[in-house]
Amino acid sequence: MRTRTVLLLLALAAGIAAAAPGESHAQDRKASRPQPRPGAPTGGTLGILPHGTWECALPGDAGGPAFEPIEEEGFLISTASSYRSPGGGRGIYLLRGTEVVFTRGPKKDQRFRVRGENTLQKLNPDGTDSKLVCTRIGNIG
Repeated sequence: MRTRTVLLLLALAAGIAAAAPGESHAQDRKASRPQPRPGAPTGGTLGILPHGTWECALPGDAGGPAFEPIEEEGFLISTASSYRSPGGGRGIYLLRGTEVVFTRGPKKDQRFRVRGENTLQKLNPDGTDSKLVCTRIGNIG
């Protein structure tokens, strides 16, 4: 085909597309972005937890001990965003902003909110605060 014919066909096709009723079929850039998994932290700076032994406990009452340690919930934070559970299992966590998600290992999918430099509060599956609080009680050593 001649160049003039190709250009005329191209202009005709563009005119038909522009005049056609209905929705545009352009790419929606927001919809094409990867969406976060449910339960994954959605914002904030990546970070690491202080290394050491973390003990978890439930609050006590006025007539007894101030807290009730839950040994199976404790963990040890070490290098490379990794942890060990009391049963010997190992895993990896992600700290983003003020939210911690255990992504692999025995605590997989458990979520915590940072409440202080050495304090985490466990989150329920619906994102509300649970009563379980974990505190760093010592360095690795």
